[in-house]
Amino acid sequence: MPFSTLRSRGHARRLSTSLGVALLPLLLGLPLMYWQATSLLQARAERSAAAAQAQLDAMLDDAARLASAVIELSGQPCQAIEQVLRTQVAISPFSRSASLVHDGVIYCTSLMGAYDNQEDADAYLQGQLRLMAGNRVTPDRAVLVYRQAKEGHGALIGIDGQHLINLLRLNGQEVALQIAVGDSWLNASGTVTSANLGAPTAHAFESASSRYPFQVFAGYPPGATLQYMQAHYQPQWLLLLLLGALAGAATYRFSLRCASPGTELKRALDAGEFVPYYQPVVDGQQGCWHGVETLMRWRHPTEGLVSPDQFIPLAERFGLIVPMTRQLMQQIREDFASRVEQLPAGFHLSINITAAHCQDLQLVGQCREFLSAFPAGHIVLILELTERQMITPSEVTRQLFSELRQLGVRIAIDDFGTGHSSLAYLREFHIDFLKIDRSFIAMVDSHALSRHLLDNILDLSIRLQLPLVAEGVETSGQRRYLSQRGVRYLQGYLFALPMPADELFSALQTPPTADRHA
Repeated sequence: MPFSTLRSRGHARRLSTSLGVALLPLLLGLPLMYWQATSLLQARAERSAAAAQAQLDAMLDDAARLASAVIELSGQPCQAIEQVLRTQVAISPFSRSASLVHDGVIYCTSLMGAYDNQEDADAYLQGQLRLMAGNRVTPDRAVLVYRQAKEGHGALIGIDGQHLINLLRLNGQEVALQIAVGDSWLNASGTVTSANLGAPTAHAFESASSRYPFQVFAGYPPGATLQYMQAHYQPQWLLLLLLGALAGAATYRFSLRCASPGTELKRALDAGEFVPYYQPVVDGQQGCWHGVETLMRWRHPTEGLVSPDQFIPLAERFGLIVPMTRQLMQQIREDFASRVEQLPAGFHLSINITAAHCQDLQLVGQCREFLSAFPAGHIVLILELTERQMITPSEVTRQLFSELRQLGVRIAIDDFGTGHSSLAYLREFHIDFLKIDRSFIAMVDSHALSRHLLDNILDLSIRLQLPLVAEGVETSGQRRYLSQRGVRYLQGYLFALPMPADELFSALQTPPTADRHA
């Protein structure tokens, strides 16, 4: 791909300039590969720990909300309020139980009703959190208890350990994660220990919450860097040995073609190399095409078709994503305006936007110009908020989304559940759709414990009365599972691959058929 090629060219040029002999590329290449592997593993550890910490913050925010809602009931007879406790727990996506404390005695719980047990307030770190290996209800299952106290009254909210295990496993697929609350530690196997036993020592990273007294630790076992190099870098070692005699000439030739990623992206933008590909969305209830999501591709003159993962993050970093999206919208309008009669009324067209698009009101004018090319109501434009960069609510963003809504533009959250800002977006912006990330859809084919996290997301959308679009549907089993749970809109390789406009309009002439690409 273009940018990995640029990096390797720059590396080889530095080696040939320094010494220009056949053996030195290997001698200098090994330390560089070690540094690269170290940086990669460290970045993975930091990213995984920060993501897990942010998600646990969100769980505890929900527990705090529940505690604030029920603490006012403390002191009332348990028989009169136990049903209210159960109702409040039922509408909380992460809480397992709620208990009330009066004058230091736990006297009422949502699980068992009337209760009589002395509260051990000193067991809670900073009076807020306690990580337990189990309790009377589930002695072999961890539970995280959030405590809120107020003038002799208190509320204890239990978060099931399975939520914590799912959080650690989902974010810790490449690195070992642990949650620490004081001297209590929980790992991905669900075991709670009183010390950090078997703590990973390589590339260790701690992400501490600024709102609650807990930390998430990430790291690798000793020797992980060398093991990673041994598993992934053997071809590079052999290549350096075999081509050492030609290293000087080859790296010199490559260095002549070297260019910075920003320069290459600007060149490609001026050349119109960024093109739209469209992946259809299926209405599972009606059995018809519902709309398309527009995906940007780079048609590179030498590297061929480049996927967005290779260049979108760099485009955002270099401030080019806004003009790239503007150019993309013009191409989409040209693709669809002349063939709009082939589409059903209300056909949905989705385009991704980022935080950079929300810094001024130019997006409103671009959307107005885009919609003016179509008969009124024939096309529904959807803007999907991506979460690679945080969209900070402000007067500009509020005015922006208000004017977009007046134009009839719909708003969706893309890859819902994977970003730290998803819940904040639900609170700050008027959202019309949620798009479930493909990583959750993949859990359908996994075991029941993994599907539990997906079911929570589906349950949350039902409570919020928000339509769901499931991305990454690749098997008939996933389709059946989602349809049975009321997910109407489906998108993935099971129905259609991303395709250019000509292929899209040919595909739209026939009803969607599952398994054509499975």
